[in-house]
Amino acid sequence: MSEPIREGAPRNLAIIAHVDHGKTTLVDQLLRQSGTFRENQQIADRAMDTNDQERERGITILAKCTSLMWNGNHINIVDTPGHADFGGEVERILNMVDGVLLLVDAAEGPMPQTKFVTMKALAKGLKPIVVVNKADRPDARAWEVQEEVFDLFTALEADEEQLDFPTVFASAKEGWSAMDPDGARQDMAPLFESILQRVPQASGDETKPFKLLATVLEADPYLGRILTGRVLEGTAKQNMQVKAISRDGTKALESGRLSKLLAFRGLQRVPVEEARAGDIVCIAGLSEATVADTICAPEVTEPIPADPIDPPTLSMTFSINDSPLAGKEGDKVTSRLIRTRLLREAEGNVALDIQESPDKESFVVAGRGELQLGVLIESMRREGYELSISRPQVIFQTDPNTGETLEPIEYVQIDVDDEHSGTVMEKLQQRRGEMVDMKPSGGGKTRIAFRVPARGLIGYMGEFMTDTRGTGLMHRVFDGYAPYRGSVPSRRNGAIISQANGEATSYSLNNFEDRGTLFIDPGDTVYEGMVIGEHARPTDLEVNPVKAKQLTNVRASGKDEAIKLTPPVRMALEQAMSYIADDELVEVTPTAIRLRKKTLDPNQRKREQKVSKAG
Repeated sequence: MSEPIREGAPRNLAIIAHVDHGKTTLVDQLLRQSGTFRENQQIADRAMDTNDQERERGITILAKCTSLMWNGNHINIVDTPGHADFGGEVERILNMVDGVLLLVDAAEGPMPQTKFVTMKALAKGLKPIVVVNKADRPDARAWEVQEEVFDLFTALEADEEQLDFPTVFASAKEGWSAMDPDGARQDMAPLFESILQRVPQASGDETKPFKLLATVLEADPYLGRILTGRVLEGTAKQNMQVKAISRDGTKALESGRLSKLLAFRGLQRVPVEEARAGDIVCIAGLSEATVADTICAPEVTEPIPADPIDPPTLSMTFSINDSPLAGKEGDKVTSRLIRTRLLREAEGNVALDIQESPDKESFVVAGRGELQLGVLIESMRREGYELSISRPQVIFQTDPNTGETLEPIEYVQIDVDDEHSGTVMEKLQQRRGEMVDMKPSGGGKTRIAFRVPARGLIGYMGEFMTDTRGTGLMHRVFDGYAPYRGSVPSRRNGAIISQANGEATSYSLNNFEDRGTLFIDPGDTVYEGMVIGEHARPTDLEVNPVKAKQLTNVRASGKDEAIKLTPPVRMALEQAMSYIADDELVEVTPTAIRLRKKTLDPNQRKREQKVSKAG
C-alpha cells in the first residue's frame, strides 16, 4: 500500500468505553466506509483484535492504532481495551490523542468502566464526542442514556466545554450514525463530520528538535524492538541520530539511529521517510528504550513528562513447576527463562510490577486484576512455559498520616433477576461489601451497586453464577483505597487430595464420588499431593485414586455393571486461580491446568498445619 499524501496535520483520537459496548466493531465500520479497504477485500470481523486471546475471549487486550482518510482529512484512531484490568493501556494511550469518542450502550447506559475511562480523559482536558451505540436494539433508551452520560460528566466535574458535548446515535453493527435516534440511518458520515468539527488538528512546533514519548512497546522478529508514540515536536527522519532519556530525566539510556520509521495506514504499517509534529508513528533501531521514555534529537536534555500510572492492586507468586510431572509437557521450565519472560512483559506493560524473591526461584507479579494476570499466564503456557501459581493476594497500603492499614476497594455493579437479589446482597455483605445504590432496571431485573474489598471478590464469581442460575451480570472497577474492613469468609469446603502416583481408575473414583465433586477423569495422571476434587465437608480428605479392583478366579454371583461417573468439573485458568486456598497452587503447563498442595508430602503438610495453629 502506498503512502497517501499528507494534506494537513492529522486528527488523533481514542475510542474509549466499557467492555463489549462496540469499540472494535465501530473501528471496523469507520475503516470500511472511509475506503481504507478494497471493495472485494476479505476482512475478518473485529479486524483490530489480532491477538489470539482477544479473538477467543471477545475482548480487546492491547491498545492498537489505525489510520484513515476521510474527504482529504487524515484521522488517527486508537482502539483501547474496555476491561478494568487493562486500564493501564488506556491511561498511557490518552497521552497521544487530542480527543476521544466515548461509546455508551443505548440500553445499558454508563457502566463502571465507562466512569473510569471518562474520568481519565476529562482529567487530561480532552473534549469528548459521545456515541450512543447499539441504538437499533429493541430495548434502546437513547435519550435517557444521553442524560445519564451528562450526569456522569457533572459528577466527574467536567468543565463547560466538556459538558457541551455532541451526541451521535449509531449502530456500529449495521453501519449507520445519525444526530437523532429516529433520523436517517444511512452511513457513518454524521460521525465523521462530528470528529472533524470537535477534534482539533494535532499541533506541535516542527522547527524545534525532535521529541517523541514512547507509549507502546512490541517486538518484531525482523526489526527488533518497535516503539510507538506521537511526535510532540520537530521532525523525525529515517536514519537520523537520536537518543533515549529516562522518564525521570536523570540519564540518557542509549544513543542510536532510527533504522525504520513506520506510519499507520489502515491495518498496515508502511515505511515513511519522515514524520512531523502531531504524527503517530512507530520507530525501530533502539535496544533499551521502553514505555514512558523520551526519544529525541541528541541536543534535547529535558524529557517529556509522563503521567504516573495507577498502582497495581493484586499480586501473585510465579514459581517453577516442581511437581512430579515437571518438564513432561513444556520446554521452558527453569527460573531463568521465567524471569526473562516476566521482565520482557514488564517492559511493555507499565501496569505490571515484577519483584524477584531472594532465592531467585519465585517472582511476585503485581497487576490490576485477575484477568490481566490470567492473560499473561495463558500467553506463557502457550509459549511452552511451565509454572506454579499462588492464590491472588491484594496489595495493602498504609495511611501516611494515621498509620492505618488501607485496602483496595472495587465498585461493583450487578444486574440480577429480582428473585436472586436478596441472595446476592447477603453474600456480598458477608464479604464486607456495602450497598451504595439499588434500582429496578426493567424486565424483572434489579441493578445493585456495591463497594466491596478486592479480596472479598476473589473466588466469588463462580458462587455468583451459581446463586443467579447463570443469569447474573457483574462489572467491577477499582474505586480507591479505604480502611481495612476485617476478615472475609474464604472457601468453606476442603479438598480431595491424592495420596498416590499413577493413573486414576474408574473403580477407585466411583468409591468416593459421593464424598464431593471430582476434577479428574479415569485415566488422568495424578500424583501425591494433587487436588483431584472438592470435599463436601470443610476438612481435607486424602484418597487413593489409582487403586484397581482386585481380580480373582472365583466367579462372582452377581454381574459387574459398567461404572458410570458424573462428568468432572474442569476449571478454566481464572477459575482455578480464584478457587485455590492459601496452601495450594495452580500447576500450569501447555497441555494441563492442575490444582495441588504447596507441600506435597502429607506428613510434612500436617507438621506445617500444627506449627501454623500453634503460631
